[in-house]
Amino acid sequence: MKLKSVFLIILFSLLALAVVISVPSAVTAVMNPLKFKSKATNVVSKPDHYGNKSGTSARPVDSTRSNNPAKTSSADPSETTKKAAVWQKEADYWFDKGALCATYGNDQAAIKYFQKVISLDPQRSGAYFEQGISYGELEEYTNALDLINKALELESQNGMYYYGRGRVYLLAGKIKKAMEDFKKAAELDDEDAQMYLESQASNE
Repeated sequence: MKLKSVFLIILFSLLALAVVISVPSAVTAVMNPLKFKSKATNVVSKPDHYGNKSGTSARPVDSTRSNNPAKTSSADPSETTKKAAVWQKEADYWFDKGALCATYGNDQAAIKYFQKVISLDPQRSGAYFEQGISYGELEEYTNALDLINKALELESQNGMYYYGRGRVYLLAGKIKKAMEDFKKAAELDDEDAQMYLESQASNE
């Protein structure tokens, strides 16, 4: 009887040890932010470029993600489709890398990655916008505004783009233009812009 009890104790101890050994690696995989990539939103939860704590606007949904890249050929349609899919996958890869770098403050690298996206898919407004935001973080406001304006040319009803441009104007000291963009963004249902305007109204 005693021998059976000892055997059971040893068996349970070994099982517990196996669980303890396996859990940290699983936790590390979940907790390591460099391994986190949300396919649905491309958002990494942390304060955004402008210090917002929501963690929802730092790396926004890339609304142009599903667009076909501009690079196509007049070859066999099936071959063209395959090449387009490869280019799109590559563009998605560089966009994710750029988003991750920008989220963690490496805007110089982010700019290079977003440029790769643009070279693969010149119609992808999200890449212009994100690259512009990164230039804004580096206080290169002319480049930032040029790129965000390009994003707005491609997607003129995107409230988030107006909000982002407004933040760049604010950083550049152009208060009047910033407020115009915030109001436009709010009209287009951008929640960050609406919250900002509400906070400004309550402070007056």
